[in-house]
Amino acid sequence: MTPHIGQRITAQFDALSAQEQRVASFILDHFDDLAVYSAADLARLTGVSKSTVSRLFKRLGFESYRSVKDHARQLRNLGVPLVIDANAMQDEAGAPFQRHLQREQDNLQRCLNGIAADQFAALVERLANARHVVMIGFRNSYPLALHFRQQLIQARSQVRVVPQPNQSLAEEIVDLNEQDVVVLFGFRRRPAAFAALVNALEHSPAKVALIADPTAVNFASQVNWLMEAPLESLSAFDSYATANSLICLLANGVLHRRLGEGRERISAISDIYADLSELESPTMSVDWNAQ
Repeated sequence: MTPHIGQRITAQFDALSAQEQRVASFILDHFDDLAVYSAADLARLTGVSKSTVSRLFKRLGFESYRSVKDHARQLRNLGVPLVIDANAMQDEAGAPFQRHLQREQDNLQRCLNGIAADQFAALVERLANARHVVMIGFRNSYPLALHFRQQLIQARSQVRVVPQPNQSLAEEIVDLNEQDVVVLFGFRRRPAAFAALVNALEHSPAKVALIADPTAVNFASQVNWLMEAPLESLSAFDSYATANSLICLLANGVLHRRLGEGRERISAISDIYADLSELESPTMSVDWNAQ
């Protein structure tokens, strides 16, 4: 992977002139605002000439400041938490709330528009009836795998998240067969070994569903289902609201696919919760068999 500008500065810092080091230090201290500043801003804020700023960027491998800003935006698209719009969270009569709501609605609409009804039904069917459902997620994808497992385990048995802490994957996927399904979460900033894992799963007999952001589209031909959940937000940090909404939709689909068994299982789990005093006491009784 090509080093980003922060890595390039760190590698060359000692060879820079004093004035170039001043600009370089400012960039490292304000890395997430890089796409906001102009070259003139950098010169003014660091007390150097614009030619010094231009010379620094050329030494770092950029033809112009426009290419630097494009580089910063590209990093954001890859999931690096950079602030692209310094005014994104300005409070103007609740404007951030409205912009946030609109962005979340747009993300969810894009997600649902990209899912074919027959593909959704086929995945729900497989999740409902597979011998084992195996969830895999790394980094920011791991909580999603945990959450989906927690939803599905209410409706059916044999749902697990792998690998467990301090364990490897090989032992977990070696026994997969054609009756199993793997749900792989692959949101951006994936680990370096992710492609190798997809290759291994492709050659396993199990069916594979990949839930990811659009940067994972290159893996589409290697899995049975690809469902994209955009992560765009108002500023630096990704929003996983759409991913969680998709998990909810799939889990509800599975529950309704096996509604009788699901209700019995939920009722049994609730009885054990009560026996073990694991949850706070409910304030109302629930008839799990109600229509």
